[in-house]
Parts: sequence; C-alpha cells; structure tokens
Amino acid sequence: MKIGIASDHGGFKLKKAIIEFFSAIEFDDLGTHDEESCDYPVYVARVCYKIQNRELEYGIVICGTGIGASIVANKMTGIRAALCLNEFMAEMSKRHNDANVLALAGRVLGEEFALRIVDRWIKASFEGGRHQRRIDMIRQLEMER
Repeated sequence: MKIGIASDHGGFKLKKAIIEFFSAIEFDDLGTHDEESCDYPVYVARVCYKIQNRELEYGIVICGTGIGASIVANKMTGIRAALCLNEFMAEMSKRHNDANVLALAGRVLGEEFALRIVDRWIKASFEGGRHQRRIDMIRQLEMER
C-alpha cells in the first residue's frame, strides 16, 4: 500500500514522525519539507489530486488543527476526508464512511497518540453493506454540483 502524505508547517513534525514510524509503508511525501510558513491548501490538494487520478488510494493530510486540511480535502470530488482526534473516530471513518483521506491536527495531538490513530485508520476496512448506500448518496450529491 502506498499512501500520499502532506502537511503545512504546523503538521511537518508529525508528518515526519508518521513516515519514520510506519517504515514498512511506502509514502508519497508531497510536502512541505520544512517548517517555514506555507499554505496548507497547496499541499492537501496535491494528495487529493493523486487520489482523484487513481495514482493513490489513500492520503493523510496534516495542518495545525486539521480543520483547514479537512475542509480543503472535502471540497474535492471523490474525497472523503475525516478529521480524527481519537482511535475510534479513525476506525469508524474507514469502516462506515470509507474515508480515503485522514486529516490530523499536528498542534493538537501528541505524537504517540497520533501514531495510534494512524495505525487504527490504516488497519480498518470499509464494511460496505448499508454504508455503501450512504457513500452512493454522497457521490450523487457531488455530481449535482
């Protein structure tokens, strides 16, 4: 599995920690590459474009609070981003909502806790069934724009 990952300056340290901790996973690091102030929409969009183009199946996006990153990601067709602040949210975002992007809060979550959230999200799978009907509804809403 290859996962796209990106952050702004507020999520840079957490992004590095995720890449180092999950060394068995191949990451496509789409920036930023330092802690200089930058604009999160640029980096979040890079991950989402690759998912839209089917170059990647999943992505992780990180900014200071995770709010901006999740807003940007969810503006993009076909992206179902979930801002997760605990392990249960991460698991359920994948199992029930088929979240293809995990948004994290680099300045809110402690590193160890954030790594557990990522681990739970990576290991979870979409359940389908009644949840597929809701994903189909979301797709229909995207087409109506």
